[in-house]
Amino acid sequence: MSTIPGMGDQADTLRQMARQNRKNTLSDPSKPLAAGEDDDRGIRVISVTSGKGGVGKSNVVSNLAMALSAQGKQVLIIDADLGLGNLDVLLGLSPMYNLNNVFNGEKSINDIIIEGPAGIKVIPAGSGVQEVTSLSQHDRLRLLDELDMLEERFDIMIVDTEAGISENVTYFTAAAQEIIVVVSPEPTSITDVYALIKLLATRYSEHHFKVLVNMAKDSEDALEVFRKLANVAGRFLDISLDYLGCVVKDEKVVEAVKRQRAVYDLFPESEAATCFTTLARRVIENTRQTKLKGNIQFFFRRFLDNSTGS
Repeated sequence: MSTIPGMGDQADTLRQMARQNRKNTLSDPSKPLAAGEDDDRGIRVISVTSGKGGVGKSNVVSNLAMALSAQGKQVLIIDADLGLGNLDVLLGLSPMYNLNNVFNGEKSINDIIIEGPAGIKVIPAGSGVQEVTSLSQHDRLRLLDELDMLEERFDIMIVDTEAGISENVTYFTAAAQEIIVVVSPEPTSITDVYALIKLLATRYSEHHFKVLVNMAKDSEDALEVFRKLANVAGRFLDISLDYLGCVVKDEKVVEAVKRQRAVYDLFPESEAATCFTTLARRVIENTRQTKLKGNIQFFFRRFLDNSTGS
């Protein structure tokens, strides 16, 4: 992996200046800190990933984001499936611009953020990561500066990665503060998500993962899936797996997808929507670990650095 000389120091300076400015001019002493929140009030970056397609990962992202929004969080989703992103289709959105327009200098990050349902915001995917490698040092620093400003607007950024174990997946996932892996009860899904966890643990030194079981028959079925994954991981990997919860299989989800809506938005009383409400509460209750890994700027800085490596 190669990096741009001097980029780290300059980016760190930009971040420190932006944070100090927020503390001096944007702090609201009347707003109490939530449990586990530090004084920076920086954005929380969560990567949602899976070992294979077909497990409903993007559905999980969109519905979890809405459930978090309903509980008072300002949520930004980035569709990080560079090339095959479908989050906008799932939500019935028609973005005019995407990350490629930022990477080639045509638009700023703020220009491409679109309004989604239930108050969430979305950064649409680009059509290929090759544009990132051609960014000049000036453009990279400009992008990082813009990203740092987003911390003033959002509490949580959820990264919807592509499925599988490609470099894009591992870059985006390893750069996030927290990792949620989505697995279904299918044996192939368990095998594939184990392969992803193993790769992230051995190559990127990631040791903490939250497991969300999607399309489970019921809570017992979901716990059995988690136990199978935890057993094999415990035998061969030095990692920590936490059970985040499950979303039960619900025909309302299928109906919502057909109508390009999120089940949480279209059928708020459905069993699946109730599961997302529970998941959102657990995400909020989890202790933040921002001291272990950086903020949104660090997330993109790590990705930009990695994209120049061979």
